[in-house]
Amino acid sequence: MWMSIQLNEYSAEPLYHQIEVQLRALIVSGQLSEGTMLPSIREMAQHLKCSVITIRRVYQDLEAEGLLVTRQGTGTFVAKVNPEERRRHRLDAVTTAMREAVAAGLRVQCSDDELRELFETVLHEARANRSPPGEEGYGDSGKEDEG
Repeated sequence: MWMSIQLNEYSAEPLYHQIEVQLRALIVSGQLSEGTMLPSIREMAQHLKCSVITIRRVYQDLEAEGLLVTRQGTGTFVAKVNPEERRRHRLDAVTTAMREAVAAGLRVQCSDDELRELFETVLHEARANRSPPGEEGYGDSGKEDEG
């Protein structure tokens, strides 16, 4: 069972954080359901072409958050996440991304109204295209160019 985790080796964001953020998103969105067994630390490291230490840190961090449970000799599994915890994790992830976007806008002197307009525009585009910005398919409505 392989998850769609994509790493950007050119990003300033550490690999462990890229993996952790994406794995957390798969869990809190329900794409990885309760009881799903994850690949072993070694298998995941080989698949993602990173170190065992990196994956161990990701698994330990997510276990500390209550999203994973490790059973000695059996493996690592997605933990039961109650709806309120799921909601909190989802909103935390979005809040972090929005804070970063607002900070970027403020650094280039965008006004509050410009930031609100940009948010509405990006939200409208994402809903129309059914894929979030930065993901494959964004900006592609699925229609062929008629030019």
